[in-house]
Amino acid sequence: MCCIASIGYKQELQRHYSTVQVFAIAFSIMGLLPSISATLWFSVPAGPVGMVWGWFSASALIFIVGLAIADLGSSLPTSGGLYWWTHYFAADRYKNPLSFLVGYSNTIGLIGGICSIDYGFASFIVSLSTISSDGEWVPSRGHLYAIFVATVLSHGFLATSAGRVMHHLQTWFVVANFALIVATIIALPVSMRLRNIPINSGSYVFSHSINETTWPSGWAFMLSWLSPIWTIGAFDSCVHMSEEAKNPTKAVPVGILASIGGCWIFGFLVTAVLAACAGNNFDEILGTPFGQPIAQIYYNALGKNGALGFMSAISILQYFMGLSIVVAASRQTWAFSRDGALPFSSFLRQISKTFGYQPLRTVWATCLTAIIIGLLSLINNAAANALFSLAAAGNNVAWAIPILCRIVWGREKFHPGPFYTGRFSVVIAIAALVYLTFATILCMFPTEGPNPDPSVMNYSAVVNGTVWGGALLYYFLWAHKWFKGPKHTLDVMEI
Repeated sequence: MCCIASIGYKQELQRHYSTVQVFAIAFSIMGLLPSISATLWFSVPAGPVGMVWGWFSASALIFIVGLAIADLGSSLPTSGGLYWWTHYFAADRYKNPLSFLVGYSNTIGLIGGICSIDYGFASFIVSLSTISSDGEWVPSRGHLYAIFVATVLSHGFLATSAGRVMHHLQTWFVVANFALIVATIIALPVSMRLRNIPINSGSYVFSHSINETTWPSGWAFMLSWLSPIWTIGAFDSCVHMSEEAKNPTKAVPVGILASIGGCWIFGFLVTAVLAACAGNNFDEILGTPFGQPIAQIYYNALGKNGALGFMSAISILQYFMGLSIVVAASRQTWAFSRDGALPFSSFLRQISKTFGYQPLRTVWATCLTAIIIGLLSLINNAAANALFSLAAAGNNVAWAIPILCRIVWGREKFHPGPFYTGRFSVVIAIAALVYLTFATILCMFPTEGPNPDPSVMNYSAVVNGTVWGGALLYYFLWAHKWFKGPKHTLDVMEI
């Protein structure tokens, strides 16, 4: 209570998330195995080296970003942390437009995360039908979008009705994620041994590279980073849950670093096992009729029934990933509306006491916005992939700007919290900025070569450019008249 009051906000949400549960919401959104499964398209073209070392190297750099955000989250934990820190640390002439840009980039990025996760769930569901028909049934884009809409709406209803127990559910989601990881690590090689299917050697797994793209081999490896970039992209959810955490100055940094570290280590193990059990025909995996490379790997190793069982489990976990990110996105949207930055802010910022002191209006606002943005998936695969980049690139910018403001203008204003990286803090922040700049550019590249046709073009620059340019245009044309940064909800004497 005293922490949030010290920066001018009244305590409006219930503090019922423990440190473990704050970690759990980030880790459950990342949904390690389902996310790896949905993004194997980007690492398989570089072969085992891309799958394994692409994951390891990118995860290490994402951990550095996590350290920089953890410093800020421990010092000033608030649900709208990213744009709040930007306004607090930036120079006076830049703080309002930069804060406005970060708030919109983060809000739309999180809603893009809902789109990508729930669209991934829809693709897993139709892959089950494709596996059952031995590849004879092929879904239409209409099928995928209909399942996507139903999924988003169901998440809205669950977030509404289960608000009082949502923090307990997060712990069980993490347990289920780890259980599926362990089951995959054991079942794939054991089944292949029992069926006398050869397993790739250690030297093949850790040193064999291929290039199934038209890019040079080195760049094909860099594109494999897209899998961890899009998987380990929800650690800022710990920041957005800080006003519901019991001990936010410790829970936020622990949640950030534990979720990234867990994905780094266990993701390395999972990708190594998948590479060992993938065989040596990566063309077959990429050309799978089942719609997902992971489905083909399970099918080859476990047979039809085994593949159906594991893909069903992955689908269930992917579903709950979507529920968790709806919760996190609604908190950021609520915080931004509390500060009057969104259209209809006075309506959106209201808290529902009936449903456990939740921002229910922003729960449904994020869900409905996700459904509208998801219409992109009806165009073609390139447009559907833009849903992924909307989350990745949008959040990269939202993380980078407050880190930049802190080291350029805010060193004297920064006061460490219980977690602090000490004398390495500025060096870590600079390294994080270098990586985030490169990762944002990487998200804009077409994965299928330097001369793509319109059907495989990467439209990330268009989608994210529209968000960033639109936010700045909105600010300079209208919002600068009334948006002056975060608003105090306590009077001076209470602060």
